[in-house]
Amino acid sequence: MATEGPTDASPETGLLPPTATNQPNYPQMIVEAIESLNDQNGSNKSSISRYIEANYSDLPVTHSTLLTYYLDKMKLVGEIVMLKNNYMKPDHDAPPKRGRGRPSKPKPPQDASSAVVSPPRPRGRPPKPKDPLAPPPPPKRTAPTVTGKKRGRPPKETKPATDTPVAAGGAVGKRGRGRPPKVKPGVVPVGA
Repeated sequence: MATEGPTDASPETGLLPPTATNQPNYPQMIVEAIESLNDQNGSNKSSISRYIEANYSDLPVTHSTLLTYYLDKMKLVGEIVMLKNNYMKPDHDAPPKRGRGRPSKPKPPQDASSAVVSPPRPRGRPPKPKDPLAPPPPPKRTAPTVTGKKRGRPPKETKPATDTPVAAGGAVGKRGRGRPPKVKPGVVPVGA
């Protein structure tokens, strides 16, 4: 039979419930430790833990786990700020921290009534701007050929098939691609 007591861990967090002593909760102890240590660069986790252990005697066995949990929770909420592994109270007069990278350009304020929605840009490279004062280009015409020949590579001429030997090996007809095979001399019988 399980009894509900101060040693049972809560099922959702696995952490011990606060004890019934007059001890403050962890966020209050953490803020008090940071204020009393009063370090200019902030206080690290071990110095906060030592301060809490020295001033409060009835700490649970899982003190370091609870301290880590509440430090992370307070950091996410914004109650404390972490800078170079040191925790400190946030300075409300300081400018907000800028993120990494180049800052975005400030956008001019626009009225909802005067906002003109332009159509989306078409794909591809935009055409060159045309000068309205320039004369129109002359129409393109094909230049007459001086020699009377067509431009470009001439078409391949087809030759009629002949039955003449092409290679020294006696092959007849169309020659294959690549180097022709080496012609082997006739075999001479041994001892003749």
